[in-house]
Amino acid sequence: MTSQTVALGIGLVSQLLFSSRIVLQWIQSERAKRVLVPTLFWQISLVSSFLMIVYGILRHDPVILGAQLISYAIYIRNLQLLGEWRQLHPGFRAGAYAFPVAMLGWFVAGNQHFSLQAMLGSRIPAGLLALGAVGQTIFLLRFVYQWIYSERKGESSLPLSFWVISFVGSVLILVYAFLRLDLVLIIGNAFGTVVYARNMVLLRRELRRSTMGSEGTPVKARVK
Repeated sequence: MTSQTVALGIGLVSQLLFSSRIVLQWIQSERAKRVLVPTLFWQISLVSSFLMIVYGILRHDPVILGAQLISYAIYIRNLQLLGEWRQLHPGFRAGAYAFPVAMLGWFVAGNQHFSLQAMLGSRIPAGLLALGAVGQTIFLLRFVYQWIYSERKGESSLPLSFWVISFVGSVLILVYAFLRLDLVLIIGNAFGTVVYARNMVLLRRELRRSTMGSEGTPVKARVK
């Protein structure tokens, strides 16, 4: 079994988990007719992000690796804001901190399957790399924005702007994925783009109802 086959398997499992969190969030939101984000959304995100870090290393893709490292930290912070981080098993929390560090250390040291030196010497066209970087940066900014927004509110929230940024970033990453022939990114972002658009519709409806009911009342995604 080649390293690329292993990478594909890990990437597909990760995207399956990413998709399951979106389906979970989507179903709950459709039932409530407003955008809800359950705690399990962030727990699944954390596990999926770690797998994508491994996938990015195996693919020698700096775009994927850089974005997932930052996202991983933001997922942990959201669990902390929800008060759920300390409720997780101590072994899980220790592993959440240790495994990415150990994986990155192994990557820097290098081996026959992956290494930092090989990634730095990869021949991804500059224009394509720039497209992917822009897409991932926009996609990542949604969680940076959400993080700042949540810190100010003192609770984990997903406002309308989060879903707008998600949609734009996802479309750009899809273009990058098709040009790179990256099946994992294609599968993960094709479905996500539809869900992001649907959440935008739900939040706009909620905003209109709120405006009609009470003038000046802010609307935000509620976490349960």
